[in-house]
Amino acid sequence: MKRHFLDAGTTWSKILTVENGQKTYEIFPTAKLKNLDIEFTAATGHSSGFTNIVHYENEVVALAMGAKKWLDLENIVLDLGSRDIKWVKFKDKKFSDMDWNTNCASATGATIEMLLKFYNVDVKELEVSDEKYAVTCGIFGLEKIMDDVAKGVSPEIAISKFIKGIAYNAWNFTKKPDKLCVSGGFCENECFIKSLSCYCEVVPLGRFVLTDGLYSEFNSD
Repeated sequence: MKRHFLDAGTTWSKILTVENGQKTYEIFPTAKLKNLDIEFTAATGHSSGFTNIVHYENEVVALAMGAKKWLDLENIVLDLGSRDIKWVKFKDKKFSDMDWNTNCASATGATIEMLLKFYNVDVKELEVSDEKYAVTCGIFGLEKIMDDVAKGVSPEIAISKFIKGIAYNAWNFTKKPDKLCVSGGFCENECFIKSLSCYCEVVPLGRFVLTDGLYSEFNSD
């Protein structure tokens, strides 16, 4: 029997499929989610309403459940997505604090993807910037980037400054820890990881922490 666990983000969705103890992970555009004929054992995320689900779980709870196995590494786990930012903190291996904001990180991930496509920039070409934009959301960041590019700044430098600003905001939002585990698509953005590393030690956990959390909570094995 196959069981499916879904983290339905605004831009990208992640599925964990479990069959006979074997796990398979998949990432695809959320726009294709409504075309899937799948019953999900459990789901979380902003776009999960487009699917047939048995159990729905809050995103922060799914993040906390998925982060448990990383407790020996760090007490704070940050998930930074395309429209929100959230983190959970553990003390003595027990949940102790959290925060979730859909404003300060609003559209940051999606904005970066759009900027890379618009300016035809490969994310792998981005270098860590010495400067950062003091922005609180993707919309204001977009304005600063376009202003700088119009003045002759290269798109690569402008986007890197925006990413450095996102990294600084994320570190501030998690109360300036010395070490931070990171979940989500930004784990694959080397410029972001290196930018965040300017402020604290960073441990990337990958994009499937929430699906692993759903599996941990709703696994019937």
